[in-house]
Amino acid sequence: QVQLVESGGGLVQAGGSLRLSCVASGRAFSGYGMGWFRQAPGKEREFVAYILRNGDTTTYADSVKGRFTISRDNAKNTVYLQMNSLRPEDTAVYYCAASVTYTAVYDVRRYAYWGQGTQVTVSS
Repeated sequence: QVQLVESGGGLVQAGGSLRLSCVASGRAFSGYGMGWFRQAPGKEREFVAYILRNGDTTTYADSVKGRFTISRDNAKNTVYLQMNSLRPEDTAVYYCAASVTYTAVYDVRRYAYWGQGTQVTVSS
């Protein structure tokens, strides 16, 4: 079992920045690839970013490429999502998730463990 707790969400103006954190407890954090997803009201949960267990490989959704950066600190059991140049369409609940697979990382079904989410609201 892995427990995930996100933090760092909030209200920010368009063009601003936020840094989300996700702390893991339970089984070895470094054994999992980690993803960030988001879900806006009335929409399906969508992939945002992924980082391989050793941090060497990252993948991003086209909508956030160049603006968001995913990173991890295995010594702190933490994965981060630095979000810059935020837009109103980035408004959503953001979730971190843990996966033992390394393919189709954009698919929610690849993730065994999920956090409770943190709200990000970007005003225009």
